Amino acid sequence: MNKPNPFHQFLADDWETRMQADPLFATYTGDNRFNDRLPDISEAYYENYLSALRGLETRLGQFERASLPPADQLNFDIYSRLLANEIGLLGFNAYRMPISKAGGFHTYFPELYLQMPMASEQDYENYISRLAAFKQYAEGHIEVMRTGIREGQIPPRVTIEGVADSIRPQIVDDPARSLFYKPFEQVPGLVSGLAAGRLKEAGLAAIRESVLPGYTALLRFVLDEYMPAARTSISAADLPDGRDYYRLCIRHFTSLDLTPEEVHQTGLDEVQRIQAEMQAVIHQVGFEGDFKAFVEFLRTDPRFYAATPEALLEKTALVLKRMDGELPGLFKTLPRLSYGIRPIPDYAAPGSTTAYYQPGAGDGSRAGYYYVNTYDLKSRPFYEIEALSLHEAVPGHHLQIALQQELDLPNFRRFNGFTSFVEGWALYSERLGLETGFYTDPYSNFGRLSYEMWRACRLVVDTGIHALGWTRKQAIDFMAGHTSLTLLNITNEVDRYIAWPGQALAYKIGEIKIRQLRTQAEKELGAQFNLREFHDVLLTSGAVPLDVLEATVKTWVESRK
Repeated sequence: MNKPNPFHQFLADDWETRMQADPLFATYTGDNRFNDRLPDISEAYYENYLSALRGLETRLGQFERASLPPADQLNFDIYSRLLANEIGLLGFNAYRMPISKAGGFHTYFPELYLQMPMASEQDYENYISRLAAFKQYAEGHIEVMRTGIREGQIPPRVTIEGVADSIRPQIVDDPARSLFYKPFEQVPGLVSGLAAGRLKEAGLAAIRESVLPGYTALLRFVLDEYMPAARTSISAADLPDGRDYYRLCIRHFTSLDLTPEEVHQTGLDEVQRIQAEMQAVIHQVGFEGDFKAFVEFLRTDPRFYAATPEALLEKTALVLKRMDGELPGLFKTLPRLSYGIRPIPDYAAPGSTTAYYQPGAGDGSRAGYYYVNTYDLKSRPFYEIEALSLHEAVPGHHLQIALQQELDLPNFRRFNGFTSFVEGWALYSERLGLETGFYTDPYSNFGRLSYEMWRACRLVVDTGIHALGWTRKQAIDFMAGHTSLTLLNITNEVDRYIAWPGQALAYKIGEIKIRQLRTQAEKELGAQFNLREFHDVLLTSGAVPLDVLEATVKTWVESRK
């Protein structure tokens, strides 16, 4: 009988602890054992969790890395870095700022039923239990935010303006009109009629007694306490130990040890390079006017905009169905899990980004979804659809994340990873459209360049805001002067960077590294370079740090030689 591997047992114990501590994350991974529970949100919970993580760090130090097999040495390295990042961020108490107009638990919860199995009587019982726990869940977040007010973890006012508008739609006079009641409108046939009636009554009671009071308390807190306490400054540097916090955010999101000044200069260099390519497209279409005039033309000409949300979604679906047919030519390994398209919910859309991806379940029971913002159609131009869709769905987020969940890796690598790889891959995927017949319309190609410029501007703007003293207006003006994004999108994006320091840096930093590795591999291997194999090397280790990715690619290149 084989003795259990102590390091594997350590990873398994850690994973089980995390599943029990965060039942919502467990549901996301496809572990449905805790679908009747919500996390226990409180200051005591976070203190105990941080203490537990430090205990894990101590246990990890008892393993001699050099004695582990090569595969486990890599697991050791990746796990230790993820753990160090988690401990570091918790140490700065960033969890005390859990909501903004870009999102939070208050916008996630109304669609929770879409993330859960809803086929059996027990599934509905689980959902009702979570509804019944929401009041306590919301009150826990409120108390954590109150602690933030006292201790200085206070969000900028511009990131809180609009939060009340995403809460109010959840407060209704009749529980049967609540979004939370939607799963009860058509109970599956597997549930008997008698049980269905009982479940509906229990659902109405949970909405009336927990969900509605929870959202009402949250709205009152936001209006009466949070907004008045919110700070007028926007920089992470203004938080307690803010400069060190922002440096950690850079390291966490880029997986590299970079200074704000280095990132800022990289952004300026990329802006200059992409600007020249954009000018070439303006010349190609024969536009008579400068860059500013061309962007104004794109923002205002009706030909570039959908008349209805359905038209926008249909155009998006056509782009992705075309790309589906190109995938085998680019990839040796494709995920089994499918994906769908949904509009961003109306209550969240005004403050939300242009689009986002919601991963499917790790057990394959729920598809991934590409969410498209159909609010304010004059801000959703056709010329952005190709780049945006390739980023969010395939060959971008859905392909990479769904494939990662299907890999034979430890759970912490299947369901976690480094943002610089995830977002760097998605931005790299936009450019793959050039190799597969997309962007033949010069306006669409300009949209692609504008999206790449947008990510380059993020390097400039994020570091400008959080380290170099930039104002919000300065950031908005810089974005408006260098991209064709509409002003609503630019404003929402800048406010997102303010609320989420460092995250926006991951895209361009990661994409630059992936492109550099591909260029180097093509140069060294020449005719032996195979794009499908190169992509396999990138994707079949999961979302690793960029320096680990570089070492992996170099090893592959040497083996091919």
